[in-house]
Amino acid sequence: MSNERLVGGPEVPAVSFEQVSKHYGQVQAVRELSLQLPQGRAIAFLGPNGAGKSTSMEILLGLKHASSGRVEVFGKSPRQAMTAGHVGAMLQSGGLPADVTVRELLTLMTQLHPKPLKVDEVLLRANIADLADRRAGKLSGGQTQRVRFAIAIAGDSDLIVLDEPTTGMDVENRHIFWNSMKGEAERGKTVLFATHYLEEADQIADQVVVINKGRLLANGSVSDIKAMAGFQKIAFRLPGVTREQLLNLPHVVSLEVLHDHVQIQTSDSDKTFYALLDQGLRPMEIEISALGLEQAFVAITERDNGDAVETTETEDAR
Repeated sequence: MSNERLVGGPEVPAVSFEQVSKHYGQVQAVRELSLQLPQGRAIAFLGPNGAGKSTSMEILLGLKHASSGRVEVFGKSPRQAMTAGHVGAMLQSGGLPADVTVRELLTLMTQLHPKPLKVDEVLLRANIADLADRRAGKLSGGQTQRVRFAIAIAGDSDLIVLDEPTTGMDVENRHIFWNSMKGEAERGKTVLFATHYLEEADQIADQVVVINKGRLLANGSVSDIKAMAGFQKIAFRLPGVTREQLLNLPHVVSLEVLHDHVQIQTSDSDKTFYALLDQGLRPMEIEISALGLEQAFVAITERDNGDAVETTETEDAR
């Protein structure tokens, strides 16, 4: 990342929350959230539904005011940062005017931005040059999302905020979108995105922030978040195996049996696997690995909620 991309120097965080709370009557959407996000990273902002992600994003964009606490974007208030053109955003809500072409819409957006890019450059960066002359009302859901992303990068913003940007996209459109987003990160921009597609966050994010019940739950690299779960995964195939044969294995956190395929989450993979062998069972196609980001996210949030992770069996295995 070039130092020319940094706003105010490397010591200035892209986003800073200091004891930020937001409540709606008796409902506490954000609870004393303190968080600093460095510049020049792709940051996944994760949390269950209702965790406070969208509210936190709207506060940092100046669309809502915190009930208490302080928010800064590149050392400025959210409103000042937006006015200066530091921030581009793509939120969950909002449509496109149906009767204009994509090029006409982006021309307007670039003219409104304090630091505009050329329309043709925006079309290329968002990978939508083939849609330039299409009317917005004729776009598919996935194409509409890609155009909304193009609006978010219509100017040379330093922070791009994306709230569930791939909702409604098929696999091909999601792949095209993430390639475009990675291009922005490679230009040294800070990209903050919320997503329910945790496999994609696992592949793309430099940093992961997890919130739950409006509170900061975890903040670190993808490896850090996986390590916090403290569990490993054992997967294997064992024809004829029954749930009852596996229930008493030590250190099992969760168990899933589907036909002859078994997946176990365990807090001690060695002891669990040796106990399996001690029972005289001889599994095949064995894989022992750390949890993926999605599994680690579920484990961390369930632990915070005080939920017991139950041993389960699918209907097909009964």
